[in-house]
Amino acid sequence: MALKTLMLVCLLVAAMALIPPIAEAQLGGLISGLLGLIRIQGTVFCTVDGNMGVNGTATPVFPYALVQLQCGGNVVSSSTTNGSGIFSILLDPLQFLVPSLINNCNLAVKTPLSNCNTSLPSIGGLSSTLQVVGSTVAGLLNITNIIPTGFGFLRA
Repeated sequence: MALKTLMLVCLLVAAMALIPPIAEAQLGGLISGLLGLIRIQGTVFCTVDGNMGVNGTATPVFPYALVQLQCGGNVVSSSTTNGSGIFSILLDPLQFLVPSLINNCNLAVKTPLSNCNTSLPSIGGLSSTLQVVGSTVAGLLNITNIIPTGFGFLRA
C-alpha cells in the first residue's frame, strides 16, 4: 500500500511540473476577476452642465436623478442619485472590460434639469465620458474606480 501511495505522489509531482506557467497566470486572471468589482461613481450638480460651479460648495446637487450607463447606445446599468446628488454603479469585471467601458460607454442623466431648478432646461440632458482613477483593495476584493470626466449638456 505504501508503494502505491509513493507512486501516486510521484505521479502528481511530475504532472504539476509539466503544467506551463501560462496556466497559472490565466488562473490568476480568473481569480482576480472573481474577486474584483468595477465601481462607477460621482456627483451630479444642479447646473446647466451638471458640474460643480466656480464657488464649489455653494453649488446645489441634483438629488434623485436617474443616471444610466450606456454602451453602444444600450442601457447596461442605472442608478439614482441620493439626496446628496451622489450615484454609484457596480459592475462585474467578468462581464465588462475596463478599456471597453472607457472607450465605448458614457453616463447619461435622464431626469430633466428642470426637476432640480425650474430655470434650467426641461428638454435635453447631461452626458459624460468615463475615466479610471485607480483601484481600491478591500480585503481580497480589488475595486477599479471609474468617474465621469465631466458632464455636458446635450439638447434633445
